[in-house]
Amino acid sequence: MEEATFLTRYARRVFVVHRRDKLRASKIMQDKAFNNDKIEFIWNTDVAEILGNPEQGVTGVRLKETTTNQERVFECDGVFVAIGHKPNTDLFQGQLDMDAVGYLKTSGHSTATNIPGVFACGDVQDSVYRQAVTAAGTGCMAAIDAERFLDHLPIAMPSGEGVTIEGEHISPDHEAIIMPDGNIVPNKAGAVNREP
Repeated sequence: MEEATFLTRYARRVFVVHRRDKLRASKIMQDKAFNNDKIEFIWNTDVAEILGNPEQGVTGVRLKETTTNQERVFECDGVFVAIGHKPNTDLFQGQLDMDAVGYLKTSGHSTATNIPGVFACGDVQDSVYRQAVTAAGTGCMAAIDAERFLDHLPIAMPSGEGVTIEGEHISPDHEAIIMPDGNIVPNKAGAVNREP
């Protein structure tokens, strides 16, 4: 419930989709959510699929009622998944590396996953601490990791070459990197840098 209340700072309306007809959160947290005019509950329902496309991002979700199995499309501009006790990572199966329980694996002291530019944090990545403090802390870490990743992507120039924030020039064929001092080195990560 804390997440829904937090999201009302940034959204005109927050819909909480819950698989049961009541909450397990503390009474204080429930009262806070129930008394917030921006929060609306959709009971006895699961999110079956997140809908969208690369151009628009998230456009909605396909909802499935748990009592009738009826499905419907619900339009929305974003989705925040709160997982409870089991990591809700099924939608990443076969795409991101995860452990036997389903927690997403990250690299060392980073939030980076096995796919460049995809970062995991909070409850889907931490099987020990989970919940609020870890989610907030690793969320901040993921934001910093994502910012650094984006900062180091080359920006496409009209000439076809790419330029990084460090001043490196990547040749139009992505085969060579021209360092700020003029030295030319082969681009070993050419496959990663092909899409600026």
